[in-house]
Amino acid sequence: MCPFVTWRKGALLACLLLVGILKADEEKVPLDKLPKAVLDAVKARYPGAELTGAEKEEGGKMVYEVALKAKGQKIEVTLTPEGKIVEIERQIAAKDMPKAVTDALQAKYPKATYKVVEEVIKGNGKEEKVDYYEVLLVTAGKDKLEVSVAPEGKILKEEKKGKADKDKD
Repeated sequence: MCPFVTWRKGALLACLLLVGILKADEEKVPLDKLPKAVLDAVKARYPGAELTGAEKEEGGKMVYEVALKAKGQKIEVTLTPEGKIVEIERQIAAKDMPKAVTDALQAKYPKATYKVVEEVIKGNGKEEKVDYYEVLLVTAGKDKLEVSVAPEGKILKEEKKGKADKDKD
């Protein structure tokens, strides 16, 4: 067999294995298979909420991400297997962002359209202090970005998500 063909097969196999490893980092979990501590913590924090999905993520530490709807609001809660809340992401309307956040985004991305806006709260405290806002937006130049902004308006992080699909915008 030609060495080039053997190399191509090896490269293809390596790519397939890598894709498998990357996909293994996130795995859907049926709600009835979540650890009791995770379910109890989510239900205690959001009584009466409708749980809509869950994933197990294994990066440095294993966590569960539980998606739910509470009072019409989409929320994702990230927890340890022991039920400690690590992070809460609550979807909000763009008009509900603080003025400092809106001003910072408008100054840096004039004429951008906001696709998803989330309040991000770190930790397990009962206090609902927002640590930062995460905004998925499309710039006037059709770039799709995820931008993290502190409540006082400081842009913390920008991550390019590619070009926006012109047919969908």
